[in-house]
Amino acid sequence: MQPLVITSGEPAGIGPDICLQLAARPARHQAVVLCDPDLLQARARAMGLNIDIFTWTPGQPAPFGDGELCVLPVACAEPVQCGQLDPANSRYVLSLLDRAVDGIEAGHFNAMVTAPVQKSVISDAGIAFSGHTEYLQQRAGVDQVVMMLATEGLMVALVTTHLPLRAVPDAITRELVQRVARVLNDSLQFRFGLHSPRILVCGLNPHAGEGGHMGQEEIDTLIPALDELRAEGLQLIGPLPADTLFTDKVLARGDVALAMYHDQGLPVLKYKGFGDAVNITLGLPFIRTSVDHGTALDLAGTGQANPGSLETAMQYAMTMAYHSSQASGRSPSAQAPH
Repeated sequence: MQPLVITSGEPAGIGPDICLQLAARPARHQAVVLCDPDLLQARARAMGLNIDIFTWTPGQPAPFGDGELCVLPVACAEPVQCGQLDPANSRYVLSLLDRAVDGIEAGHFNAMVTAPVQKSVISDAGIAFSGHTEYLQQRAGVDQVVMMLATEGLMVALVTTHLPLRAVPDAITRELVQRVARVLNDSLQFRFGLHSPRILVCGLNPHAGEGGHMGQEEIDTLIPALDELRAEGLQLIGPLPADTLFTDKVLARGDVALAMYHDQGLPVLKYKGFGDAVNITLGLPFIRTSVDHGTALDLAGTGQANPGSLETAMQYAMTMAYHSSQASGRSPSAQAPH
């Protein structure tokens, strides 16, 4: 398969650091990092890492590890100071994403993995930017994407993402629930090799509304939406009370949990696997995974950042690329990466 492409994210944060840290380990993947080579050299010196950084061109091998790092150069607009945000480099950050998508569309890469960005500094530069997910959705021109986080033994997808809590009930419509569930079901089949995914669906209200005594959304919206989806063949369990769905006995009945809002599902996921979890955007025409943490400006250049989430994101991207190739019939003899 073609190599992964890694966008190194906010240059003043730990994105370049964790790329270098993984490159210092034994090689496990083929991957190309989009970054300013001068930034990587300076950061490697700051962390005391001896990494052979060389320019990659399409068609070449792309070893990632054993002290080697393949880079597709993109120049920062201004010099970078560890931990010091500079709005002048905001367009550089977005250009990393654009170059990654361009490379995927050209057939140079099989998936993209993103290091963290700092949304606030991009906004400070006068650029409307609400996050990777929305930016890539707009770039790809798709109507519906789904945020899903995964760690060992648990996957959680979201119906709504970054909304104020008071706005969530009005956002939970029958149409949205159905669009999200269909994208989730199709992605689990195509990207994860699950023939008939079992989706555990959270209720919106405590006790899933308790028959209407704690809210009508389950009766008016969720149950009709899920019944229509079941008629299409989706394997849906719920709506279930969120406070008991995330127990081992209930989780064993499904492959993924579908939460109604951000802080209903993600605190459980991050409690279980923070630092070894991955953020996955479903519904794009390409594979995108990401780390589950922020830019950690205070750790930039110290060598103290944990690259575990980046490693996990790379592993998920490779596994998803394998299953996608199997579903498309392109690589029947390939073995799934471990």
